[in-house]
Amino acid sequence: MNDASVTGAARNAQDSAPLRGLARLGFAVNGLVHILIGSLAIAVAAGGGSGAADQSGAFGQLASNPGGVFLLWTVVIGMFALGLWLLISAFLMRGTDPKRKWTRRGTEVAKAAAYFAIGATAVTFALGGTASSASSTSDASATLLSSPGGVFVLIVAGVIVLAIGAYFVRKGVAQKFTDDISLPGEPARKFVLALGVAGYVSKGIAISVVGILVVAAALTHDASKSTGLDGALRTLAALPFGVAILTVIGIGLIAYGLYCFVRAWRARL
Repeated sequence: MNDASVTGAARNAQDSAPLRGLARLGFAVNGLVHILIGSLAIAVAAGGGSGAADQSGAFGQLASNPGGVFLLWTVVIGMFALGLWLLISAFLMRGTDPKRKWTRRGTEVAKAAAYFAIGATAVTFALGGTASSASSTSDASATLLSSPGGVFVLIVAGVIVLAIGAYFVRKGVAQKFTDDISLPGEPARKFVLALGVAGYVSKGIAISVVGILVVAAALTHDASKSTGLDGALRTLAALPFGVAILTVIGIGLIAYGLYCFVRAWRARL
């Protein structure tokens, strides 16, 4: 099969109504996951909630409810479909500036990898298993710290995560997320903008704290400090006025989840 045939097949897949519909489903289930994480974060701030405030905690909550397995498999399908959509979009990306095109392509591939990873975690819970994102992150950090050059790699990883968090904050503050959707008319427009700003800024702050903890783990040679999103949110709770801060972040993550539902409806695909 030559390059033209591969490109044609990829474009046909991208234009197919079923894949577009499943990609929209991916945005919707991503919204559900963030609403659950936000709710868990608020529970942590209130001094309750034994579950982890991250994807594994959200999936565990789904698995424990009637009909949860069905929802988990829906998450799996949506996440893998969205990841596939992003990979195809990255492959077909056009642009006159090669450097800018490859930067955008790398971003889309990274997003796809993240959705595939979430989908894989959902598969584990859908099959009746369990997983801990916090433990996985800590174990990965410990492996790196015990390897030659691992400290440097872990610092770089932390800085990258911190940069991703800053990207989300900037995207929210500058309302760049409006490039991804067709905004509705008033008064819904203001509501969608408020959801996007609050959601992206809150998610960006949470991701930034994850990056800071990864760097801290590298600098102190203590892998237990790198515990992913759950550890980041619990770290926020331990700060002065941390309960209020974490509550606001939790509400913001719920806002991001609601925005994802809007994106599922009005995404520019």
